Amino acid sequence: MEVENQKSRRYQRLRRWFNSKQKEDRPSSFSLNDIQDRAEDESDGYEGDLSVRSLALDPCISTNKLRIFVGTWNVAGRSPVGSLAVDLDEWLNLKNAADVYVLGFQEIVPLKTLNVIGAEDPAVATSWNQLIGKTLNAKFGCPWMTPMLNSSSCDDNNYQYVENPSTKSSNSNNDKYTLVASKKMVGVFTSVWMREVVLRKYCVSNVRVCSVACGVMGYLGNKGSVAVSMSIEGTSFCFVAAHLASGEKKGDEGRRNHQVAEIFRRTSFSRTTKDHHYPLTILGHDRIFWFGDLNYRLYLEDNFARHLVRKQDWKALQEFDQLQKELEEGGVFEGWKEGDIEFAPTYKYSSSTTNRYCGSLPSRSGEKQRTPAWCDRILWYGKGVEQLHYFRSESKFSDHRPVSALFSTQIEIRSSSRGLMELHTIPQTMLNPKNGINKGEQEGKSFLLSLLTKNVQGC
Repeated sequence: MEVENQKSRRYQRLRRWFNSKQKEDRPSSFSLNDIQDRAEDESDGYEGDLSVRSLALDPCISTNKLRIFVGTWNVAGRSPVGSLAVDLDEWLNLKNAADVYVLGFQEIVPLKTLNVIGAEDPAVATSWNQLIGKTLNAKFGCPWMTPMLNSSSCDDNNYQYVENPSTKSSNSNNDKYTLVASKKMVGVFTSVWMREVVLRKYCVSNVRVCSVACGVMGYLGNKGSVAVSMSIEGTSFCFVAAHLASGEKKGDEGRRNHQVAEIFRRTSFSRTTKDHHYPLTILGHDRIFWFGDLNYRLYLEDNFARHLVRKQDWKALQEFDQLQKELEEGGVFEGWKEGDIEFAPTYKYSSSTTNRYCGSLPSRSGEKQRTPAWCDRILWYGKGVEQLHYFRSESKFSDHRPVSALFSTQIEIRSSSRGLMELHTIPQTMLNPKNGINKGEQEGKSFLLSLLTKNVQGC
């Protein structure tokens, strides 16, 4: 009983001392209301029930926002040409530039047998990276930024930004973009670029890539995915560029669903460090983006679909969209999100010189009959993601129109020093034992500081 009384008297001295310090010229950032004591209401001991809520809910985590551009384009087996830079500029929307560009391509090579079963040739991917870099960095007068990774490299890579001494003093170089990840699997190709200021400001770590081939016989690369995993500070990201099975016959959507399930199952990122907190699967990440020529079509006859396209009644047309049904009914993309589609179907156009859908002229011999559809899509999964724009571009380079989305995403910044900085707001009378405080006040000061120290060290 005497022990309990001593603890109670000690707490009362601490309370009186703390209240007196609130009246000084340099008030503390802490207040008596931040100290909760359950000993007055419960029979538990005083120690262990006193908690200092002096910092934020989690004093070592803050959030910042990044703008991420995600784009997808099926280029129909065509190699990039210099004149395509104008189309790229429109697609990348550089007037409203992002911090990160994640670009997914399909069919960067013709899907012929030799390309599908032969050795990977990095030349085409390198040409695309050169053109992308030239477009992103055109205003700086440099042809392109040297990539940090060969586009046909292995599936396990770590990246660190190395500052160029020649550009170290130039603040304008912060707006330049650097290639941080690139991977090609037959015709599926992913290219990820970041502003140099992002690489300087944040820790971008554990960048890894994984490809899954699920085309012919379930294991050839004419269809499949290339996924990129990375961590930006304390937030993990996964970007999945995919090319799924084609076809508009009844039941073809089942083949696409199966391939999505296979990509989820077979995508596995290598563990590059002894640290076990890095995600190894797609769904283990905090923010996930899935994009590409997903090939989902319309449950609608061709004539009626074209009628709605002419009316530009996108809402009515979406009611027959296969992927929309998957999202609504909780299929393979259960819990995923997609922005409102307010643009025309992106496939299939008849040639590279017109805006006419294939099959709209029955008299034209040899032209395939294809019902217009939104084959090219961008989905996301996870909290802390806001879609700002979702649109298509009008390049006539292929029979698909490129699609892009701009996102604002939160990243967690973990800092072990933030809690220590909070101690600077404590009055010096508390930190200096020579300021004439009595023994009781010293006991209260020591006890409170021990709690603060534990709070900080816990970060």
